[in-house]
Amino acid sequence: MNLLLPGMYFASDTALHRLDPRVKMGAALVLMALPFAARHPLGHLLVVGLVGAAVILSRAPWRALLGTLRTVFWLGLFMFFFYFFTTPGRPLITLGRVTITLEGLLAGGLQVYRLCLLAVVAALLTYTTSPLQLTHGLEAMLSPLARLGFPVRELGMVLTIALRFVPTFFEEMETLTRAQKARGVDLDSGAPWQRIRNTVPILVPLFLSAIRRAEELAVAMDARGFRSHPNRTRLYRLTLSRADGIAALIVLACSVAGMVIR
Repeated sequence: MNLLLPGMYFASDTALHRLDPRVKMGAALVLMALPFAARHPLGHLLVVGLVGAAVILSRAPWRALLGTLRTVFWLGLFMFFFYFFTTPGRPLITLGRVTITLEGLLAGGLQVYRLCLLAVVAALLTYTTSPLQLTHGLEAMLSPLARLGFPVRELGMVLTIALRFVPTFFEEMETLTRAQKARGVDLDSGAPWQRIRNTVPILVPLFLSAIRRAEELAVAMDARGFRSHPNRTRLYRLTLSRADGIAALIVLACSVAGMVIR
């Protein structure tokens, strides 16, 4: 396992795995928003410490987490250089009409830090919570909107299907990549435009396979008479425990402290 992708769940008996999915989803949303709300290095350090503690408690493989950051490498690199060259401030280096500033360096690094934190938190959430638990928690959190006609159960089913096929999608992409390399296709060298052109033999069959899987799933659901019945029951009911309350209080206290520190 080289990557820890969103949608990839591993059954275990850690403290985070046993938490209520509603608590974990709420905590994940807070941890994703806190890096944008914190205004002091101590606040960001608090966020990093909280996420690091979650990684330790979840027993997530460090190598897989670091490999996950490769999925956002190019986006992070683009954001870094965008802020690096466009943020005004105290000049460090001037290259013709382009001026590199200290504020641009700090702003670019801050955006990369935020992006990496979002990727790690999303991976941790789905690593410790199964797709069925995520769907159940989402439906429970959005249940008041069902009275207003919002399709909560349909949204939950779409989320379950999407999370279920994310690991399958990346696994099939890796299989196609290895098959193309075995046929002599060079995907790792050459100019950027050549690399993009070389990915066509991978993207086309991957796209066709995704359409085929969607059609097969739709036919299977229709053949089984699937309907999102409004009175659908569940085998397990979500109940909050003392550990859920303690975890929620810790995240809430850290988030308030991170926003208050100036």
